[in-house]
Amino acid sequence: MRRGRGMGGVDKTRSGGAERATSRDVARLAGVSHTAVSFVFNGRARGNLSAETQEKIRKAAAQLGYRPNAVARGLRRRRTAVIGLVTDEIATSPFAGRLLRGAMDTAWNSEHLVLTVDSGQDPVTEDAAVAELLDRRVDGIIYAALSLRRARVPEGLHRTFAVLANCLAEDGSLPAVIPAERAGGRSAARVLLDAGHRRVAQVGGLDDIATAERLRGFRDALRAVGLTAEKDWIMRTGGEIAAGYEGALRLLEGVPADRRPTGIVCYNDRVAAGVLHAAARLGLDVPADLSVVGYDDQEHMAAFLSPPLTTVALPHRAMGETAARLLLDAIDSGTALPVATRRLECPVVMRGSVGPAPNP
Repeated sequence: MRRGRGMGGVDKTRSGGAERATSRDVARLAGVSHTAVSFVFNGRARGNLSAETQEKIRKAAAQLGYRPNAVARGLRRRRTAVIGLVTDEIATSPFAGRLLRGAMDTAWNSEHLVLTVDSGQDPVTEDAAVAELLDRRVDGIIYAALSLRRARVPEGLHRTFAVLANCLAEDGSLPAVIPAERAGGRSAARVLLDAGHRRVAQVGGLDDIATAERLRGFRDALRAVGLTAEKDWIMRTGGEIAAGYEGALRLLEGVPADRRPTGIVCYNDRVAAGVLHAAARLGLDVPADLSVVGYDDQEHMAAFLSPPLTTVALPHRAMGETAARLLLDAIDSGTALPVATRRLECPVVMRGSVGPAPNP
């Protein structure tokens, strides 16, 4: 059977069909040694090859559609180029898919794949998942939670490179990447304070770390302008739409305009949706009569409320990216990460639910 040949005498086909290009094909097309190609794709080109030669090799590789053999390279390095990601319920939740995407994109850009297991918050499943990933010789594992909490982490995480995302180890034994929730609470309150509001309430919240930290930040912001949070204006009503609706009615219904809050910070965007519903029932215009700030920047929700919701965004994607980057750096260096907590900024997303404080 006659073979087709490309530029530089490189075989483009083989009997039985097309065949994946090899590093030797790249070397022939680029007019360099096989060793030079290996240097480029094993990260050893700097100091060994000129920039011009490196570029020539990369162009030849692109022309041939060449990709390094990850399995062979992994065997040489005693790695698999795969990291594990164990989640409590993120993979089945519509709220935090950006964390997964951030981790996967970062890993892909470093020529790693991500093998994901969702435990459904079952500790037995988590232990089994980590054991299975270790049996498959993944290079390291990210353990991620849907909501910020102190987590009982599978023991197997201590036998590999591991980073936590959106949670903290109960025993403080592993590095973690979490949102800067206290700073986020400050930012949410400052949005209202900067708009001139001085009668500010907080609605919603659970018995968790996020609620406690956001409330601390809320109090920080009020204290900075000489205010103290009114005890009756801190409504710990839960985290769903009904909780926001209930809390807002308790704050606003039947209260004279000069004695009710003009701004409300909400535990999350679902609570904020309930507050907006209550305001509409009471005939209050948002933001002319009442300003509302959410938290999370929940996809497919915050921007589509009426009015669109000003909110504080949880850095889900950044958490995934940062956790993956920390893990990959540790794998590359062969050095365990220091046990430290990295807190990521929660940026404010301004939309239409906040306006100047009304008179009186």
